[in-house]
Amino acid sequence: MPILMYRKLVLLAACLALVAIVVGAYVRLEDAGLGCPDWPGCYGQLIGVPEQAHEVAKAEQAFPGKSVDVGRARTEMFHRYLAGTLGLLILAIAAVAWRRRGEVGHTPRLAAVLVLLVGFQATLGMWTVTMLLKPAIVTLHLLGGMATLALLAWLALREIDPPVAPAAPARGLRHWAAFGLAVLAAQIALGGWVSANYAALACTDFPACHGRWLPEMDFGHAFHVVRELGVTADGAPLSQEALNAIHWSHRVGALVTLAYLGGLAVGALRTPALRVQGVVLLALLLAQAGLGIANVLLRLPLALAAAHNAGAALLLASLVMLNFTLFRSATRSS
Repeated sequence: MPILMYRKLVLLAACLALVAIVVGAYVRLEDAGLGCPDWPGCYGQLIGVPEQAHEVAKAEQAFPGKSVDVGRARTEMFHRYLAGTLGLLILAIAAVAWRRRGEVGHTPRLAAVLVLLVGFQATLGMWTVTMLLKPAIVTLHLLGGMATLALLAWLALREIDPPVAPAAPARGLRHWAAFGLAVLAAQIALGGWVSANYAALACTDFPACHGRWLPEMDFGHAFHVVRELGVTADGAPLSQEALNAIHWSHRVGALVTLAYLGGLAVGALRTPALRVQGVVLLALLLAQAGLGIANVLLRLPLALAAAHNAGAALLLASLVMLNFTLFRSATRSS
């Protein structure tokens, strides 16, 4: 396989990972995560979903207590097909990276890590269904998807290898940019926890929550990881105070992220070689903050909620690009 085709595979996989994240968010927001009660097929079908009357009757007989919702089943299976295609692309990338590592010119270890990650993602996808949307599994599945996107973006940048050589002062941003990834990952995890617990509208006013800067909150039950959806570890219904704590924590995390990444973007803007990346990072950061506020004030319209997930993915990709540029600058100057 020519090296050009390998690069196209990497770029295609990175784009598909972004699409899969957005579609996964749509599945979650449409409450279609259990549109198919089994895995990897849908009511026993690997291709398509039960649609004809006899197919629906057979499916409901095989899965007692389940009512076939064709629309939700299609949505869920579309996401699975996307994820499966992405997994096959990553396997192909890893195979070429190992077999033709001399031509590729880079270590194939990153591609191997991606294979392990996509295998773990498939397991989490199965558990999401079999464990009935347990919040910890749903959140890990989101984080796994974001990690896949980040690694594919790094792999794609390594193939493109943009010839950027920042000035010496900008190299001091390297550690700040690396920590920025940790800050953003923590905020994405908080956002995933909000979504997994359906707490996006726990506070329907802004900037206060139920008219108070510090609403009644129950952090103990809110962030207890080992529990089922909608209940505490003891099986009692999750209280409004717990949902308030989940939502409020994401808001505080958004302020921290906005301040830290905003400062990082300003630092990049001050360096001519990083100015474009600084503009992109700052624009995405402000757009993401605006989408978050709009989702609360407009009561979580589907399009805006999906856009908020896409914004997080694009923000992560832009931060990976900044880190890649600073990393390459440091290695080439050493």
